[in-house]
Amino acid sequence: MSFGAWLPSLLRRGRYFFHVPLGSCQLQPLHHSWCQKKSTSAVQHNCVNYPTMNQTFKTPEDALSNLYSSEQQSAILQVLNTASERELSTIKLLRGRKSVSVIEHREKYGPFQNLQSLLNVPLFQYKTVVKVCNFILNPSEKGDRRERKIQNIRSLMRFIKPEVERERLETLDSIVSVVFGTRKIAWAHVDRNLAVHDWKQEGCGRFMKGTYIPAVYLEEISSVVSKIPEADLYILEKNALPPQNPNLFPITLHLRTVEAMLYALLQNTFMQDGQHKVLSMARSTVGKHFGLMVGESRSSGMDLVKQFLLQSVTQEKPRLSFPQNKVTRYRNLFSSDTQNRDEELCDSLLQALAFYELLLNNAT
Repeated sequence: MSFGAWLPSLLRRGRYFFHVPLGSCQLQPLHHSWCQKKSTSAVQHNCVNYPTMNQTFKTPEDALSNLYSSEQQSAILQVLNTASERELSTIKLLRGRKSVSVIEHREKYGPFQNLQSLLNVPLFQYKTVVKVCNFILNPSEKGDRRERKIQNIRSLMRFIKPEVERERLETLDSIVSVVFGTRKIAWAHVDRNLAVHDWKQEGCGRFMKGTYIPAVYLEEISSVVSKIPEADLYILEKNALPPQNPNLFPITLHLRTVEAMLYALLQNTFMQDGQHKVLSMARSTVGKHFGLMVGESRSSGMDLVKQFLLQSVTQEKPRLSFPQNKVTRYRNLFSSDTQNRDEELCDSLLQALAFYELLLNNAT
């Protein structure tokens, strides 16, 4: 019998009721084999939770035989005994060599007679078998999660320029968020687990003094870039000042000059694979993410950063985690109101957090 031919016969048995229409994926209908007859008790009526690794038995063989009902085992074996290599590769854990091993084992020893026999397949361990079985019985859960992740990434890519391959965003380990003003350049080095590795700022006292001398800008910015740690991506703040006010033109010119030099120096310093390493993220996007926008203007995020620092020492799972040996020093930076407000430092951290939360859709 072919891979898909057994599905109609399963539906004709009348043992299961279905809550959603069948999808195009051949594995999709298997999800519904979890549900019991309507005429059974209330407990049996609901879908059974698929097993986890916390369930323990005497041996892996005992565990596999007790984790699934006979109907579920039959459905799993039907897939593994009839699917082609290409069809098996649609199961995430069977991509690559594992799907080949399943085919080779079937050809050498015949169809799998029970779930325990899967443990004889090369590269298969007990946990692998359980995960494969769970996926076959409920493929939609991981598929829906994957689709949501792709949508989140697409949403993020509307706010960053230039565009970056989705695969790179999915696999990046860390970013450096860079924010600059008229006298300072600040950066925050944050990994995808929202742990802060480096958070600093450098003063640039010769900015906007007299004419815009290229050599001065190059010297100041090169000094800062030499101190910035390496990361997968560098996110520069894109500050859009209102063009209607001609008095802001000198500041706009300064910010664009710094942005262009940072882009060139960071891209040249850290580019290894010919791909974009430096991106721009709109300041207003970060402001909207944290509710800091007042009309078209953005208010200070200093109080929010103080809150994150406090959470890092008072909560078990803070929104951001800081090196324990630096938390006190960081908190002292914002312990009193001074004329020398470290807005760039705050904004670099908020931009990094907004980037990840928009990417991972974990905003609270």
